Amino acid sequence: MEAKLTNLDNQAVGTIQLSDEVFGVDPRVDLLQRMVVYQLARRQQGTHKTKTYGEVSASTKKIVRQKGSGGARHGGRGAPQFRGGGKAFGPVVRSHASDLPKKVRKLALKVALSAKAREGKLIVIDELKLGEGRTRVLAQKLGGLGLNSVLFIGGNELDLNFARAAQNLPHVDVLPQQGANVYDILRREVLVLSKDAVETLEARLK
Repeated sequence: MEAKLTNLDNQAVGTIQLSDEVFGVDPRVDLLQRMVVYQLARRQQGTHKTKTYGEVSASTKKIVRQKGSGGARHGGRGAPQFRGGGKAFGPVVRSHASDLPKKVRKLALKVALSAKAREGKLIVIDELKLGEGRTRVLAQKLGGLGLNSVLFIGGNELDLNFARAAQNLPHVDVLPQQGANVYDILRREVLVLSKDAVETLEARLK
């Protein structure tokens, strides 16, 4: 598949050939859903915790004798049914991460890239570089390109000026090609790849 190659000033500078093996994969919504759930589950800290019967600060002395009181056979004051007692079956510190085969993750990234290409929301730019790291300069260039919600993916190393200029812009993300992922691709309307990013992603995903 052939795509137009432009620069940050929205000027055509040539064409680039995109691999159908990476940018022409059939749609698979189920894979995208599984990948997003996988990513978001791994983000959860899992630091939620409540105190159990054995962890609360309460008397462990038996409240009343076992028989003859006419009431229930209670133990210590830290039991879950008492005010200030431990929580029964409460949350504990754990990892929310689940497993997803590497082949499935790789295919899901291909499907996400292909979806953007199919929708006409994939732009290939010769290089993501700015002469100065000023937000105003990048905002003007984005206005010329007609971009509001966009994810930029560069090569192995990001241009420092470009990354700095994008920091204060809402709905604009910048990632190196190693950080390309399904969730960030889908959450932004337009995907912009540098020429280096296209080459490295194709080499990585083929």
